[in-house]
Amino acid sequence: MKHDVFSERNSIGGEATSLLKPDGTPLDNNRVEIGPTQLAFDEWAAAGIDIPNLPVMRAQRLDRLVRALHQRDYGGILMYDPLNIRFASDTTNMQLWAAHNPFRACLVLADGYMVVWDFGESDLLTAFNPLVRETRTGASFFYFTSGDKSVENAARFAGQIDELMRKHAGNNRRLAVDKIQIHGLRALEKLGFQILDGEEVTEKTRAYKQEEEIKALRCAVHATEQSIHEMHKIARPGITENDVWAVLHAENIKRGGEWIETRILASGPRTNPWFQECGPRVIGNNELLAFDTDLIGCFGMCADISRTWFIGDGTPTSEQKRLYQYAYEHIEQNMRLLGPGVPFKEIVFGGHLLADEFVNSRYSVKMHGVGLCDEWPHIAYPEDYHEGAFDYEILPGMVICVEAYIGVQGGTEGVKLEDQVVITDDGYENITRYPFEDILLS
Repeated sequence: MKHDVFSERNSIGGEATSLLKPDGTPLDNNRVEIGPTQLAFDEWAAAGIDIPNLPVMRAQRLDRLVRALHQRDYGGILMYDPLNIRFASDTTNMQLWAAHNPFRACLVLADGYMVVWDFGESDLLTAFNPLVRETRTGASFFYFTSGDKSVENAARFAGQIDELMRKHAGNNRRLAVDKIQIHGLRALEKLGFQILDGEEVTEKTRAYKQEEEIKALRCAVHATEQSIHEMHKIARPGITENDVWAVLHAENIKRGGEWIETRILASGPRTNPWFQECGPRVIGNNELLAFDTDLIGCFGMCADISRTWFIGDGTPTSEQKRLYQYAYEHIEQNMRLLGPGVPFKEIVFGGHLLADEFVNSRYSVKMHGVGLCDEWPHIAYPEDYHEGAFDYEILPGMVICVEAYIGVQGGTEGVKLEDQVVITDDGYENITRYPFEDILLS
């Protein structure tokens, strides 16, 4: 069944005043708001996957952020990180460009009033969300656009923050900030603000998903897995790593996904050590090909899945099988540690510990949170544990990626595997469905 029959809302006297897509957004071919394509909706319908209601999800996110401000007695939070702005407002504008040219900002006040500063005066990219109460301009003071007037521009922007804080937070001068350039920080402090750690606020607030966000993640993971299937169809000896990686990009965009944060795909001897980026290498016969999607997909949600394939017309070597089966056992056993109330430290030092031969080549984390991107928490291997940095516990609503990279230091190949798991009230659910390689498990 296709999702091409859209719901009607706000009908008066039997006449529909608006048509909506399954995610609660307008059915308007010319709309500015980005979102999934019909291909994605059709695939989710065929798979029986529930689709999030975006107006509800947006309201829930803002409510959580406001509650976090109240819990800390903060008057507001100023955000420059494009993903924090996306979390608060669900609005986007040149996300990757904004990540290194900070022109966009979002202020959420403790009374729930939200202001977005965008590229110009227009509310073109924010008007669809009524939770954004104002759209302004003038939040940029990076050198490319401000030159030798950066201090003046930062002071003008700080003046706007001062005006809004006095109006909506009264005498509360406690302002959380996630990321800001030095002139902006100095300008805010000059006006008497007590600047606090906004990243602590947003990372913890984003970590505990409500049901609509979990639906969005399920959709993003499913769409990514369909894209991976298309990758697998063309993966063969004689084509380049880039040829395979390009399919993931294309299929993600076709479904309404957004971008990929890295380019971690490698074949043959480039799978060891890990973190080599894909390039023009031609894939050889009977080699391993490993990748990590690191993909920002539909609804801006991250699908972080890793798989390793055997590429060729022969049979895997005993070493290829050994590495793969060890990696598989590593994530399967460690996943069983998850559940509500489990301390992070217990996960660090428990479960399937790496054999000595794999320790020096270990992955950067044993597990990590995921939502709009890789998120808090960071659950390290014992060798990397920092006492006091993460004294928390797993709670329902967290979404955790369980990872393994298995390769011998100086070895010829390595294996990368990763699944994405939702923490429930009584345990966990693995929402990753993409299959493992039977030929490497047998």
